[in-house]
Amino acid sequence: MNKDFIQYQAQTTPHPLGLEVIDAKGSYVYTSDGQKHLDFVAGVSATSLGHCYPAVIEAIKEQADKYLHVMVYGEYAQAPAVEFSKLLAQNLPNPLNKVYLVNSGTEAIEGSLKLARRATRRTQILAAKNAYHGNTMGSLSLMNFEERQKPFRPLVGDVDFIEFNNEEDLNQITEKTAAVILETIQGGGGFIQPKNNYLKKVKARCEAVGALLILDEIQPGFGRTGKLFGFENYEVVPDIMAIGKGMGGGLPVGAFVASEELMDLLSDKPKMGHITTFGGNPLVAAACHATLKTILETELMAETLEKEKRFRELLIHPLIHEVRGKGLMLAAIVESEEIANKVILDCKEKGLILFWLLFEKRAVRITPPLTISMEEIEEGCGIIIDVLNKIKNKA
Repeated sequence: MNKDFIQYQAQTTPHPLGLEVIDAKGSYVYTSDGQKHLDFVAGVSATSLGHCYPAVIEAIKEQADKYLHVMVYGEYAQAPAVEFSKLLAQNLPNPLNKVYLVNSGTEAIEGSLKLARRATRRTQILAAKNAYHGNTMGSLSLMNFEERQKPFRPLVGDVDFIEFNNEEDLNQITEKTAAVILETIQGGGGFIQPKNNYLKKVKARCEAVGALLILDEIQPGFGRTGKLFGFENYEVVPDIMAIGKGMGGGLPVGAFVASEELMDLLSDKPKMGHITTFGGNPLVAAACHATLKTILETELMAETLEKEKRFRELLIHPLIHEVRGKGLMLAAIVESEEIANKVILDCKEKGLILFWLLFEKRAVRITPPLTISMEEIEEGCGIIIDVLNKIKNKA
């Protein structure tokens, strides 16, 4: 299968990991060589409830027997999308009460940028250095990484950059600024949390000059940080929130959320200010509803903080400088990029799935399903420590 995978499927890197997946259940991925792999990545934070969570699969099957796509987004009332949007809005602080369902996180970012410019009639967008918001043209324009941007220029204009957690840079937010867009916790930059009420200060500055605050919750979202959304840990509410990844139980989805007043701007002058054929797809929305309902009705969110403590207790080693992040959005920072690469690749051979971060090359991504057990945490961390011991002994 790997030969056909390389020949017929477009690749994202010259050297993909190449596991040949035949099955996945709970915290494990099973491959064609008869091996099982403990998953500490969850599809890069996407499978919040692990693989093939029963309630999600049941919702998908039930909806598949009723109807699939019937009309472009926003024209017909379809119960799965309505029920999910209602449940989500009921569990968000004001004024985040209207949901626009799309197909991916990066499309949620695109819609958020359009909404901010439409609402403010301004053009400047301020993004953070070392941010990652996706790879479509608008999202790519928010990344100050020349190596990634240069081959695709010209990008979307009037984007400038500030340093995350640098309060002096807040002076760059002016009456010309349409929006400031930030990851609540910087992902690709190394799972960096806001400090010293940084997000509250950004929001206050935005309010002072009439700009909007967009928070990208695509990675922290849906219970991963102990709250339903990461911003709830920092006493701030964005004007627009972008979500994706963990909301669909393993199906492709995204959304942006704002007040009714803001969101209604996309429906007129011009009509169809944002439009998507498959946003709100009933099959996907059913999976989203089952996922959100499970997270809200169980103790999984609270348990993420206990599981974080266990990870921190177990991931103590001379080659681990620190463990960054919150809840089950963690990154072990090791001594060098070379060691990070070796840990990820050697652990793969021992049946543990880990992954990289985009900019912080010393990081080992640890973002398991929220459903991971303490025993599975201990199993996986034991593999990591064993690999690190072998690396240290060879040094």
